[in-house]
Amino acid sequence: MTNKIILELKNICKNYSTKNETLEIVKNLDLKIEEGDFISILGQSGSGKTTLLNLIGLLDSPTSGEIYIDGENISVNSSNIDLIRNKTIGFVFQFHYLLPEFTALENVMIPALTQNFSKKNEIEKKALKLLQDVGVDERAHHKPTELSGGEKQRVAIARALINDPKILLLDEPTGNLDNETSEKIFNIFKQINKKNRQTIITVTHSRELSDISNKKLFLKKGILSEQ
Repeated sequence: MTNKIILELKNICKNYSTKNETLEIVKNLDLKIEEGDFISILGQSGSGKTTLLNLIGLLDSPTSGEIYIDGENISVNSSNIDLIRNKTIGFVFQFHYLLPEFTALENVMIPALTQNFSKKNEIEKKALKLLQDVGVDERAHHKPTELSGGEKQRVAIARALINDPKILLLDEPTGNLDNETSEKIFNIFKQINKKNRQTIITVTHSRELSDISNKKLFLKKGILSEQ
């Protein structure tokens, strides 16, 4: 039985215009990703990987083409883009972007609290469970300055999952970590994908991270292909 298509890109183009020319960053790109997929996108610097991830994550809009998430045409609902992104996309970046004035637990809770502050107690319990899942629940009440690089990234992963996103996007998530810590983070992603059937899309230079995904795609000069 075929899994449900959770993400579909149809004929996506992204151009940037300068005074002298128009740069085609993404060219007539089509992509279908099934629910539960773990996809890695590889490519050299300047190939358009980050641009593509920003389009998928609704941080940027295409010059032309359509993006569907769970069957919904996002371009039709562009006025609600922030709400759609917060409810359906989770992000883990190379840098954790934790707010320094808040504890690990509070950082995880914030994206959910912005939607429903009245459920603070429920959100706190859920955030603690997520911190436990990624192995840093004992550090819940520590601020980012008191955490190691690997611990900060685990907190960032928990934060990305707090709103039960349909899609988890990873942008070089282990780029600032040593090999041993990176391997631990890889295992967390593997467990999240396998246990929760969480759809994951990662942009990475790491062959080790791409090797745990179930499908590799290669982006070259804005064109996506399998190799």
